[in-house]
Amino acid sequence: MIRRFVSIPSACLMAFAAACGTDDGGSDAENTPLVSAPTDTNTVGAGTGPSTPVTGTPTGPGLQQTTPQATVDGPTGSLGPTASGPGPDSTDPTQTPTSSTDGPSGSGGPGAIPTGPSGPVGAGGAPVGPEGVGGTPMGPEPEPEPTLVTSSPGSYWNVGEVTEMPGGNASVTVTDKRRQRWDGFGGTFNEVGWDQLSKLPVEKQEEAMRLLFSSRDGAGFTYGRIPIGSSDYGVSRYTLDDVQGTDYEMEQFSIERDKMLLIPYIKAALKVKPDIRFWASPWTPPPWMKDNGAYDRGNMKSDDMTLAAHALYLSKFVEAYEEQGIRIEALHPQNEPGYPQDYPSCAWSASTFTKYIGRFLGPTLEERGLDTEIWIGTMSNSSSASIVSSVMGDGNASKYIKGIGLQWTMDGSASQYANNYDFPIMQTEHRCGNYPWESGTFKSGGAPNDHAYANESWGLIKGWLEKGVNSYLAWNMVLDTKGFNLDEVRPWPQNALLTVDTGSQSLNITPTYYVFRHLAQYVEPGAYRVDVSGNADAVAFENPDGSIVAIFHGGGGDSQMTLGIGGTTVQFTVPGNGWATVNWPAGG
Repeated sequence: MIRRFVSIPSACLMAFAAACGTDDGGSDAENTPLVSAPTDTNTVGAGTGPSTPVTGTPTGPGLQQTTPQATVDGPTGSLGPTASGPGPDSTDPTQTPTSSTDGPSGSGGPGAIPTGPSGPVGAGGAPVGPEGVGGTPMGPEPEPEPTLVTSSPGSYWNVGEVTEMPGGNASVTVTDKRRQRWDGFGGTFNEVGWDQLSKLPVEKQEEAMRLLFSSRDGAGFTYGRIPIGSSDYGVSRYTLDDVQGTDYEMEQFSIERDKMLLIPYIKAALKVKPDIRFWASPWTPPPWMKDNGAYDRGNMKSDDMTLAAHALYLSKFVEAYEEQGIRIEALHPQNEPGYPQDYPSCAWSASTFTKYIGRFLGPTLEERGLDTEIWIGTMSNSSSASIVSSVMGDGNASKYIKGIGLQWTMDGSASQYANNYDFPIMQTEHRCGNYPWESGTFKSGGAPNDHAYANESWGLIKGWLEKGVNSYLAWNMVLDTKGFNLDEVRPWPQNALLTVDTGSQSLNITPTYYVFRHLAQYVEPGAYRVDVSGNADAVAFENPDGSIVAIFHGGGGDSQMTLGIGGTTVQFTVPGNGWATVNWPAGG
């Protein structure tokens, strides 16, 4: 018997556009000359020339696969079911973590962005498409989900067929051996992402949000990470309390800058998925809280007045965002505290981090009646292990901890923490690829966003899953086609899931987006990872309703797979150098 289902397209309703500029505090991504879309990308928009529509999606305006163009050559616990991270921006294996204050400091001031013809989108908003706010169905009932989706180089997201083989012998079997609970996939909101999207027509902005957050027409991301102040993908450097001198009482605290780009970006996503789970972390505290008085590099001061002010700073952020209809579920006190870099960053010692959580952040959140969780995050390199050990070894600090956020080279500690602590472990930032220290492959002129990075991404995600993390976050969801950040000392163009080409007014879907979607769309929060026996490069999950999702990566050529799943044997083809997702219904 052959099972075949087709997906149905649905339009996305959401609108927002914002104009922005920069001050002299950092580089301006929008002034970087644009190039043609990278190889292996798909394009959303009114594509010209031959194109192969994605199954179930009309040609012409909308979602299309385009002929590959020239590459850019040249250069449970808590936080409920849960995962995310700062920037691949900071973990360079060739660098020695340091707490020194040398290196160039951030320049420029708060970097106010001129207001444009835009304003924040209202929280919640009207129902979007057939999904609707709160998940209320609107319009016709959706057709059943497909049981097979495949992707291969140059041909992504194709609905296919599986053939049932009653009594057949399976070479690979999804077992009932449960591993960790699964809480969800997600990505990071950065100013540059919305700055680029706002230059596209509204319908393409809407499509981008559906591709990322719709569980019916996209990856269905569960989590969103929010930077507190500028990340290295801010349009320019800033914090939420940039003052001359000090401001221990946070009298000058303000999220007005966030209302221009970050909050509209977040609210655009909320229109598609109203129950996104948000967590936040700063890349740098206000410069006056650091020993070098700058946005870049430097160390967090350890005196009581500064730490108390920082706890108030994070608390006011939570309160201000709540007023915008955005609930911050958890705080990670510092992005990569072991890596001061030439973009917004800050080093923390283990003793200061521990003192801060136990004596200041935890009590301040309690005193202000906030139920926002505190996670040890985001830890990115081996020196960060001392912070985890220090916090968890201190009774006053550890009582406040509800999870651990890990990224980059901390994957070696994930299994240990998953086994030792009774709370979720989140992979907080997917590596961005295109590494400057790998001279043979580094593209200095722009991020490649190619199929090779998609293959790398599969290996990274699978590896973290097998180490027991409960959630996994992408880094930049949207960038321009080049992907440069604020670091001008060591320029590093980084990959993203979607890219914007303002010259052609196109939204490009990168191969790595499809890797995330193959894993994320049909795996529901509350699922459990289950073992796969046999010789296959695969991971599998059992959803709360009993349905099973198994994702396979193919080798050098197409391969026939005979799979035992849910008490049934099915056969299908895994594309060479590609992916196949089998989405098997409960009792199917």
